[in-house]
Amino acid sequence: MRDGVIADAESSGAFRIYLRDHLVFPGLINAHDHLHVNAVPPLAATEVFANSYAWIDAFQAHFDDSAVKAALRVPKAVRLRHGGLKNLLAGTTCVAHHDPWHEALDADDFPVALLRDYGWSYALGWPSYGPPVRQSFAQTPADRPWLIHLAEGTDAVAQAELTQLDALGYLAPHSILVHGVGLHEQDIERIIAVGAGVVWCPRSNRRLLGRTLHPRRLADAGRLALGTDSRLSGSRDLLEELRDVADGGELRSTQWLDLVTTDAARLLRMPLRGSLQAGAPADLVIVEDRGGDPIRSLVGIGRAQLRAVVRDGLPRIADPDFAEWFDAAGVETVPVMLDGRPKLLATSLADAEVIALEPGLEQLPIRGVAAVPREACH
Repeated sequence: MRDGVIADAESSGAFRIYLRDHLVFPGLINAHDHLHVNAVPPLAATEVFANSYAWIDAFQAHFDDSAVKAALRVPKAVRLRHGGLKNLLAGTTCVAHHDPWHEALDADDFPVALLRDYGWSYALGWPSYGPPVRQSFAQTPADRPWLIHLAEGTDAVAQAELTQLDALGYLAPHSILVHGVGLHEQDIERIIAVGAGVVWCPRSNRRLLGRTLHPRRLADAGRLALGTDSRLSGSRDLLEELRDVADGGELRSTQWLDLVTTDAARLLRMPLRGSLQAGAPADLVIVEDRGGDPIRSLVGIGRAQLRAVVRDGLPRIADPDFAEWFDAAGVETVPVMLDGRPKLLATSLADAEVIALEPGLEQLPIRGVAAVPREACH
């Protein structure tokens, strides 16, 4: 690695890390998240909805819940950073954020890379939020992705949306359709024929709608990527989502990885991401080799079992025995506990307000430094 990218030749004097019995994967790509709501409590009801619009209607009363009000009082910039950190802790180094842009996302030390220069609308049946569908599609260049929630349901309303989108002329090679639970077989064939793509969020779909799409045909065509949605309705992180995909048994293990690397990068028009080729961003996930199928050394483990997560060539969170690497890279760290395991976290990511939002993450006192009572701070 050199200057934040993967190099094609070793540099003289480079710091070497010996990784016997380890595997190195590209940083994972989360193709769908709403970064700012990952700490907002979900609906407590276990009701299954006919479509996402019904869930949105049900959620309106939930805004009056005191815990929801408290969560939304946290500044949006803090909530966005929390969403970024949630992803990074699980080996996700690039995220597609499906909401209005915010200046906090442009911070040089934002935890993850983000899909940029893209178009989006929220959904055909909910025009009151986000850019209007017609305007957004018209303003999105054909070489950039255009994202929209579509067919997020099991009823006739959801099942009709692909036909509606196609009739409007908005089903194109750069159209990325999120969820697709209500897609018919002929809809899927139409999507593949056009060259569009679908983002699959199985945990969110099953929780809200009672089922999800059958992924095989889209995955075989390379037109499927994986997303978490947010914790408001979906999984804790992309590793949890991958575990569910593996347990479902519908796809080959190589396809599990494609969903969060090469196929996701292609659909999102990010050709250098999701791979370890020379010139690609040096975003890496390092795990112990558990033997057998190497992909199963990553898929099936939890975030605390990741040995290190690297972004732009720099370690960001890793086990304590990688301390020398942090020092050599000039990355200051703080000790933390992640799901009961000690880790080193880059100081630039150790914002107390952000850490407070993440269950399972706790900053530890730095050895030799006494804690200062909050009331004594100015």
